[in-house]
Amino acid sequence: MAYLDLAERDRRLARMRDIMAAQDLDVALVYYDEFNIGNGWYLTGWCPQFESGAVLVPRVGEPMLLGGPESEPFAKFDSAVKDTRNFTVFMVPNEEYPNATITDFPALFDEMTQRFGPVRRVGLVGGGRMPAACYQQIVDGFEGVQLVDMTDEFVALRFVKSPWEMEQIRAAFKLADASYEAMAAAIRPGVSEIEVAAAGEFAARTAGATGFGFSAIVGSGPRSNAVVPTATSKRLQAGETVMLGLAPKVAGYAGCFGDTLPVTGECTPQQAEAMKHLKEAFRLTREQLAPGKVGREIDAPARTYFAKHGFSPYLVCPFAHTIGLHEAEEPFFGPNSDHVLKPGMAVCIDVSYFGHPEYLGARIETGYEITDRGAVPFSPAMDARFSS
Repeated sequence: MAYLDLAERDRRLARMRDIMAAQDLDVALVYYDEFNIGNGWYLTGWCPQFESGAVLVPRVGEPMLLGGPESEPFAKFDSAVKDTRNFTVFMVPNEEYPNATITDFPALFDEMTQRFGPVRRVGLVGGGRMPAACYQQIVDGFEGVQLVDMTDEFVALRFVKSPWEMEQIRAAFKLADASYEAMAAAIRPGVSEIEVAAAGEFAARTAGATGFGFSAIVGSGPRSNAVVPTATSKRLQAGETVMLGLAPKVAGYAGCFGDTLPVTGECTPQQAEAMKHLKEAFRLTREQLAPGKVGREIDAPARTYFAKHGFSPYLVCPFAHTIGLHEAEEPFFGPNSDHVLKPGMAVCIDVSYFGHPEYLGARIETGYEITDRGAVPFSPAMDARFSS
């Protein structure tokens, strides 16, 4: 069963083919793997395990899924593109599959020519993320063909979410709320970070999460300075704070939360002061979430506030980014960004600092749907928590 609605897939293919027509491309090749999942998932609702792959889209005709034989049966069940071809370069290195049919790029080029006519120009999406051997095989196999990078134009298709995408993101944020409540309830002195992570992951999976946008963030005491610390066997201690984050997915789309909580349930005066600064920067950023604002405008108020209160040296990440197939994906609304905030975007406010000599590290994060009327919280509970 494919996660991706087929009508949604066809709409995306049509938009992609508009780009191909504008750039006079005969075929496009979209690379992806487990670490670069978004572009391929956007067309298939699926990603291989262990292996990598690509989606081949002709200007006219059905798309193909290029990958390896270990994931091929999985693709036949769950991908929204089911016409598969196996390539050595996408397989587990040095593994043998004696019963599999393996092809190569020269043979694919011949097949494309027979099926779709002369192939003169091939668009590449994610070429910069491909292993060198994969890129070289494409170059060698498509000899005499012009390769054109269309990554930026393709990725821009994902900026504004469709109603179907928004439905998945809203559902994912509901799972994030459940995970947050479970992780917060698990926090007490003597509990390990892994136990806290397990509580959130269990709550999300039990409620139907299809995966996670990142490994659970649980960083207590000094480990909060690690920016994105995954849970360890370290045990929480009284007097510490613990930084939390989780990004449950629904049909491949992420929700998320981030927060920093006292292990004993009550902040010290110093910890309360730290959270006050985070929440004020959060509120300043939230006020900027209006359609038509550009990234540098959205970023500026909280950055000015951090500078005023001495947090600038400890600022690692900007304050706002979009969310979708990745928990953090383009466009990013940082201090040099000219990206325009538009209705239909899904945006996270993510306020943090790390390495502070008194406050250590901390993060708060939740998300909003951008509408013509402004920002609507995906999680009213987290919005109220950070805006109060």
